[in-house]
Amino acid sequence: MKLKELLKDIRVLECTADPETEIGNVFYDSRKVTENSLFVAISGFASDGNRFIPMAMEKGASVVVTAKKPEMAVPYVLVESDRMALAMLGCNFFGHPAGDMTMIGVTGTNGKTSTTLLLKQVLEKTLGAKVGLIGTMANMVGNEVIPTERTTPESFELQGLFARMRHAGCTHVVMEVSSHAVALDRIGGVHFDIAAFTNLTEDHLDFHRTMDAYCDAKAELFRRCDKAVINADDGYASRFLAAAACPVLTTAVAGEADLRAKDLELLSDGICYTAVSEEGTAAVHVPIPGRFTVYNTLTVLGIARQLGISLQDAAAALETVEGVKGRIEVVPTPGTDYTVLIDYAHTPDGLENVLRSVRDFCRGRIIAVFGCGGDRDPIKRPIMGRIGVELSDIAVITSDNPRTENPMSIIRDILKGVEDGLGTHFVVEDRRTAIRYAMDIAEKDDIIILAGKGHETYQEISGHKFHLDEREEVAAHLASRM
Repeated sequence: MKLKELLKDIRVLECTADPETEIGNVFYDSRKVTENSLFVAISGFASDGNRFIPMAMEKGASVVVTAKKPEMAVPYVLVESDRMALAMLGCNFFGHPAGDMTMIGVTGTNGKTSTTLLLKQVLEKTLGAKVGLIGTMANMVGNEVIPTERTTPESFELQGLFARMRHAGCTHVVMEVSSHAVALDRIGGVHFDIAAFTNLTEDHLDFHRTMDAYCDAKAELFRRCDKAVINADDGYASRFLAAAACPVLTTAVAGEADLRAKDLELLSDGICYTAVSEEGTAAVHVPIPGRFTVYNTLTVLGIARQLGISLQDAAAALETVEGVKGRIEVVPTPGTDYTVLIDYAHTPDGLENVLRSVRDFCRGRIIAVFGCGGDRDPIKRPIMGRIGVELSDIAVITSDNPRTENPMSIIRDILKGVEDGLGTHFVVEDRRTAIRYAMDIAEKDDIIILAGKGHETYQEISGHKFHLDEREEVAAHLASRM
């Protein structure tokens, strides 16, 4: 592809490269550069891609795209934004694949993964559609699973994934849209047919610094869509409604909305409610417990309605969905009279939601095993400590993914939120030992909640990932006691 074709719709400030230059590929990692390629020098947080221009040229790059004028004499394209340029280069290189599919983006602090996975199943059942999915747990092209490292891939890989989905015959794409994806232009050049908002609570403040900035990043998605679905019960809903320059369908459990849930039944094996809209009503039965499942499924129903799927058809499809791995996931514990649940709750709001939801159907004690991730927003640690101890009967405070931090330093931060007399709690630094301890003290009808890891099958310690599947740990401890 010629350079001038790749640069379409990119704000170019200066160009010393020949527009007719043939470009074979695009890279932003200098280690991967090949002959006759284009290198995008990204000014990152950890390192400046402009430092690697000499390496890229040595490996055969023909042109450099950068937001900083290169210090060495090379054919370059000076752009206003290197990240937006990378996104648009991806759109142009892969032939704007998102434009050939129905694009649905879901954003919010909690509920994105469950909502997108449930929506994928609903679209497949109601429309017979082949659906691509992009999210925290995995990327999927139909039924093909592709492992992922981040919620939203870097922009060039994202466009390549869209192209792969289009080639495979996908008609719809359902994706989680993180605040980072918006702020760092990973979704640059992508227009969404529908955008949906689940909720907003404290998270990623190490990156965004303030809740207002965090909110504004997510709200930007609603300026890039044709229709929207917004959870009107959330305290930040008004800001998302103000940002949405398109028809909006609101959802709610507590307040008034276009689509509401009434007559809730919260059971140990699922939820039931009546969905009410101007169109009529529909009985909703979903085999996933938890009050937040009500909110997630309302969002799914709202998106379905915005796509023209009837409320009754969407509700019928929800009745047959499979649960989401790592979200209120029941772990087999044969021969015991207690229950073990795994949930990805790793934010204050997420932990509070899961603990309150389990309280709705728990007949014994709640034993919560939780920690906080390292190299992430430290402000939420004492908040999670207070929530975890206050809302459980017994809290076992342990490690999550300490990453490069000292595990006990993180635990000490968590304990700052635990006042004397708040509740019964123990500190067990090693997560495997903490799981075993919780199982050892569990009694009849107790529910153990292993919070934070969810679908993850590793623990990141001192910058290295070690295998840790909590399902295996539970099974191994049960086997050791037989």
